[in-house]
Amino acid sequence: MNNTHNLDKVAKGNAFLRLLEIMDDLRAKCPWDMKQTFESLRILTIEETYELSDAILDKNILDIKEELGDIMLHLVFYAKIGEELGAFHIGDAIHGVCDKLVKRHPHIYGDVKVENEADVKRNWEQIKLSEGKKSVLSGVPNSLPAMVKAYRMQEKTAQVGFEWKEKSDVWDKVEEEINEFKEVADSDDIDKKEDEFGDILFSLINYARYAGINPETALERVNRKFKSRFEYIEANADRKLQDMTLEEMDKLWNEAKRNI
Repeated sequence: MNNTHNLDKVAKGNAFLRLLEIMDDLRAKCPWDMKQTFESLRILTIEETYELSDAILDKNILDIKEELGDIMLHLVFYAKIGEELGAFHIGDAIHGVCDKLVKRHPHIYGDVKVENEADVKRNWEQIKLSEGKKSVLSGVPNSLPAMVKAYRMQEKTAQVGFEWKEKSDVWDKVEEEINEFKEVADSDDIDKKEDEFGDILFSLINYARYAGINPETALERVNRKFKSRFEYIEANADRKLQDMTLEEMDKLWNEAKRNI
């Protein structure tokens, strides 16, 4: 068993070395690859990450494998640029995250005792603060999509005890925010309406967290469901949609609900 495991590790290591060698060739010989910078790769990396997300939501394991490879290429690309700048190399980045993992898992690499996942998360945030982080929220990127950012901020503040004790209290807060929005819904004050509507969304995201639901995943499931049903309407309409009544389109929508 150990020999098989060791051979597997060697095979994985050889595959990674092959990628490093190919990256060396690309940066030395390919005009496009030679021109790339941290900044020029950034948007492409975001695109690749969303492609991986799509593959995960589609539960397509072959696409997940392919997209992971694409993202790994980008990571090696950034490291190669860092090496050329004399700032760091791939080994520095890997050892950095390994050191971080060892330090933040004292229940594995030390003598700290934990009872459950919540203890692990709490220790993680406390260790981050001891490393000089000024806030438990400092690890949440500003450029995250708003829903993901809200969810992550709520997760992190919960680790230091900043959350409701009962799920029912969280739902009471949702209803409170809905009522506050109703009070301004018909006003001309867009800023106020946005504030109050944002409070509703933030509270709903928090309730989703208490209910064990990832709101980003939940919304994306609805997006995909809406897309497939509307495309059914387009495919089965007997004339242009703009020439149909809402009732006629709604009939096809209900067909889609039954057939898809």
